[in-house]
Amino acid sequence: MVAAPELISPRSSRVVAARRLAKRNFRSKERLFLAEGPQAVREAATHRTGGASALTELFATVEAAERYADIIGEARTAGARVHLAADQVIEDISTTVTPQGLVGICRFLDTPFDEILAARPRLVAVLAHVRDPGNAGTVLRCADAAGAEAVVLTDASVDLYNPKAVRASVGSLFHLPVAVGVPVERAVAGLRDAGVRVLAADGAGEDDLDAELDQGTMGGPTAWVFGNEAWGLPEETRALADAVVRVPIHGKAESLNLATAAAVCLYASARAQRAAGGCRSVTES
Repeated sequence: MVAAPELISPRSSRVVAARRLAKRNFRSKERLFLAEGPQAVREAATHRTGGASALTELFATVEAAERYADIIGEARTAGARVHLAADQVIEDISTTVTPQGLVGICRFLDTPFDEILAARPRLVAVLAHVRDPGNAGTVLRCADAAGAEAVVLTDASVDLYNPKAVRASVGSLFHLPVAVGVPVERAVAGLRDAGVRVLAADGAGEDDLDAELDQGTMGGPTAWVFGNEAWGLPEETRALADAVVRVPIHGKAESLNLATAAAVCLYASARAQRAAGGCRSVTES
């Protein structure tokens, strides 16, 4: 039997501190962010950063604590402080219309870009000029699913810890290294110096993804640069890449949205790298 809630007032100092993390300036100051729902909270509890769990605190309704007793146990094992809270308190902290009863506070997870380069990644997603947090989180999820080793958000892209981005990643934020605030010129130059071929994904690209696959040019380490869904990549960013590649449209659709195009490109690279003769990493053939 779960005890009665200890936090019943939205004016509690703990609740006020958590609610502030919905705003970017408070997240940046505290280097903390919100993760909502059972999937994200479970991943946060089991993720280790600097030897400690990413999850520092967990707010749960009585009903959610009973339903997700295993997650509550994992949170406590991880050393997170668990608060049983009234439904109104969770609604006040949550940024969703229909909260799932679990809201965690997590440490920032971003990885220095130099560490990503030192790991010699074979598949990387670079988000340049991506302003929509839902798109950013979904591309991160696609990169995770395709087996990418890292994601890089440039300084012109949305905040990685925006609640919408965190939700859209569905826990993938806790699965792979992510560098943030990297100038696009540095991102491209660093990846190229690390032996990674840089491809810009753009609907007006000179090269065709099918042709790249047919020519066998995608088996090596690759970074895909994705731009803003509304206007694509600026010319100066396109010019930095080794090639500008379009996803072919075989039907009558005007275009693909960003997340769909990213999934197609990342999976194309993943398949090419795993094919016979494909290069799994810079140092492994």
